Amino acid sequence: MTHKEHEVAGLLLAAGGGRRLGGRPKALLTHRGRPLVEYAVEVLRAAGCARVHVVLGAAADAVRERARLDGCVLVVNPRWEEGMGSSLRAGLGSLAGTGARAALVSLVDQPGIGAEAVGRVLGAYEGESSLVSAAYDGMRGHPVLFGAAHWAGIAATATGDRGARAYLKAHEEAIRLVECGDVAEPYDIDTTEDLVHLE
Repeated sequence: MTHKEHEVAGLLLAAGGGRRLGGRPKALLTHRGRPLVEYAVEVLRAAGCARVHVVLGAAADAVRERARLDGCVLVVNPRWEEGMGSSLRAGLGSLAGTGARAALVSLVDQPGIGAEAVGRVLGAYEGESSLVSAAYDGMRGHPVLFGAAHWAGIAATATGDRGARAYLKAHEEAIRLVECGDVAEPYDIDTTEDLVHLE
């Protein structure tokens, strides 16, 4: 194992309630024969994250029952309805004291982003001050990697559905963009129309 695998924890945000999907929690949508959350964890592992923390929210008990998340640290965000920001704060909080020096954050509803793209972002990690983002034709997207030096600042500004957007905007010059448009598609599974992307 490289030091990157030990120092960078995968942080999967999987708490969404799928409001525009008729209230179906996104973590339990089926992709390639298994729950989306299970697929997303495998992508992080295949990319080289030895430690994976998963933030659950909507239907957390059902997700625990139906998805095989062995070896993951499960973090339940009781305030998931407030939006992605609260899940990001819960996830970063769960990494404190684990020895992780960076968090590689991915979203459960982006199955078009596979291990190759995640691995590229992981590969750009240099240390606690790293800020790395996948880019698609030059536009910033997911996954993103936050060195531990940035966690407090991100947690302080992560509100509503904005996640780390405000923090990243304020630190734009420090972000290393890693182009992934040739190996991944950054679509979201947000509405019933988007379900065509699931296999």
